[in-house]
This record gives sequence, C-alpha cells and structure tokens, in this order.
Amino acid sequence: MALKIKPLADRVVVLADEADEKSEGGIILPDTVQEKPQKGSIVALGAGKFSDNGELIKPEVKVGDKVLYGKYSGNEISINGVEYLIMRESDILAIV
Repeated sequence: MALKIKPLADRVVVLADEADEKSEGGIILPDTVQEKPQKGSIVALGAGKFSDNGELIKPEVKVGDKVLYGKYSGNEISINGVEYLIMRESDILAIV
C-alpha cells in the first residue's frame, strides 16, 4: 500500500489493529465500550531526528513492524477513510 504521507523527523504513521468486538466470554461489545487498541503496524516513518551535535539518529523501527504504544499516544488522522495515528518514535513501547 502506497501511503501518500511522509512524516517528519522521528515521527511514524501507525495503522492500529482492530478493536475486539467480543469479550472473552463471547458477549458482543458496542462501540462505546470497546477499548482503544494499543497495537498496530508501521506504514510510514520519517528520516530520524538530529542529536545535539548534529548527527542524524535513524529510527529503530521500520515499515511493517508490529508495535505496542501507549493508550493515548499520537494524533489520529484519516486518509481515504482509513484511520491512522501519527506519533513520535519515543511513544512506541516495544516491537512485537
């Protein structure tokens, strides 16, 4: 998928996984009580950020990585009807 957005500096664009529509017991959950997913895939990333001495620090993640991030991390955007999150690489907690 060619995403027509290029994040700047150390920002990444994440496509969040779908929220669970059923509880573990099989009860269907309405949209109002579904938890916001905290896992997704990186679809675009910036070139990195510059250190204090002017060196470019490349991102540790790459396009296609599955990542975990904080519950309230990033800014939500919509491109062609698809919801994405733009966040700093430092908001990513782990690569899964």
